[in-house]
Amino acid sequence: MTSLSRTALASLPAGIVRPGHDPQSIRTGIVHFGPGAFHRAHQAAYVDRVLDSDPRWGIAAVSLRSPGTVDALKAQDGLYTLAVIDREPAMRVLAAHSDAIGPGEGARLRTLLADPAIRIATSTVTEKGYCLTNDGTLDFAHPDIVHDLKRPAEPASVIGWIVAGLADRRAAGTAPFAMLCCDNMTGNGGKLRAACTALARQYDPALAAWIEAEVAFPDSMVDSITPASDPAFLAHVAHDLHVTDKAAVQRESFTQWVLQRFEQADGPDLASAGVTLTNDVRGYEQAKLRILNGAHSSLAYIGLHLGLETVFEAMSDPALEHFVSRLMHYDIAASLKPVEGLDIAGYADAVSNRFRNPAIRHLLSQIAWDGSQKLPYRLLDTVQDALDNGRSIERLAVPVAAWIAFVRRKAQAHEKITDPLADILAAAATGSDVCLAMLGLRQVFPERLATDPRFRHAVADALMHFLDGHIEPLLAR
Repeated sequence: MTSLSRTALASLPAGIVRPGHDPQSIRTGIVHFGPGAFHRAHQAAYVDRVLDSDPRWGIAAVSLRSPGTVDALKAQDGLYTLAVIDREPAMRVLAAHSDAIGPGEGARLRTLLADPAIRIATSTVTEKGYCLTNDGTLDFAHPDIVHDLKRPAEPASVIGWIVAGLADRRAAGTAPFAMLCCDNMTGNGGKLRAACTALARQYDPALAAWIEAEVAFPDSMVDSITPASDPAFLAHVAHDLHVTDKAAVQRESFTQWVLQRFEQADGPDLASAGVTLTNDVRGYEQAKLRILNGAHSSLAYIGLHLGLETVFEAMSDPALEHFVSRLMHYDIAASLKPVEGLDIAGYADAVSNRFRNPAIRHLLSQIAWDGSQKLPYRLLDTVQDALDNGRSIERLAVPVAAWIAFVRRKAQAHEKITDPLADILAAAATGSDVCLAMLGLRQVFPERLATDPRFRHAVADALMHFLDGHIEPLLAR
């Protein structure tokens, strides 16, 4: 079987959506670090739409570590398939990548970053890829940063490459590219700016000052479930396209890219492709954290108590689905301030619809991991807001109690608790007064919340139902 390529486009089956532009006509205007599945399914899909009317914004995919993806893109003329998996699946061939640079091609990357045609650089290298400490600052002890300090002309880190590219442009009198971090870190643009200026300051304080003053590092938020491209999926794509595609990716139909407005004359019209431009990325992040993630955790702990395995199964339980819907629309939504351009009720509806996607097998057991780290931000902040403003916490206490009951079941059965506080949780959950012991964990429950009699009573009441095995009254709240 032949591979996907420009010459193979014409022979693809009629149901496959082809690019809306000539792949050979696009020019490179964006450099992207980390061309993994999420980038190819997310940012590249937005850019592909921009290219239909503006050919200047082709993406150069850069992989600093592994050649696999860039080799596949090179072999396929930059083309690959995006499969949308939902109730109505679809396949679309994307032609957003105009170049690909792999390990060992540093000289070519340096030349490209200095090119005035490059106006934007983006990155999806995971939070670990930025060589940050736990407090979000640059880790000067990280081996890659140590290397870059010794050999700045041959960087090993993404931070090093960004700084090197910006340094070359400053030296040449070329305007800097804007740097868009697309990894899920709160305040990701600010953190990336701080890391780049910190490294630059070690080379040249004037360069650091120039980066601080002249380079745009907008915050962003991205979202779309992107399952791995396993052999079964790639075989499915080959069957439907009648050609092999080693770079194919899949994702749910929902996709979101929220980007802080930044100044760039004659830049790409990302808004026309569906990117949300706002001055309040933090508001969108909080909505995602509380509505999407808060509901996810609620489904996980309550659903596991009911013997369910996946999010889809949990949303197929009428009582649980109705409970989580009310939780999102009434209790969680009330804790959110108005956000420019965001319809909170509509967002909650979209989240519910995503949860009902039968093609996504999202395990409740995985969502339940690391509850001690997730609950404070996903649920407890919402609870505190409700208490501060005199609203009921009757429903909000249910998933909190469900988490305590979940930990207790695991501990009593001597099963592994996947959590950084596993041993502490197990000890607290097996005591005679599990509610008192768990609420006493200051690593999870802040003093002010844990000692509030309204919260203590609500959680104890809900927990009693879980321990007695009769949670139907709770789901009817």
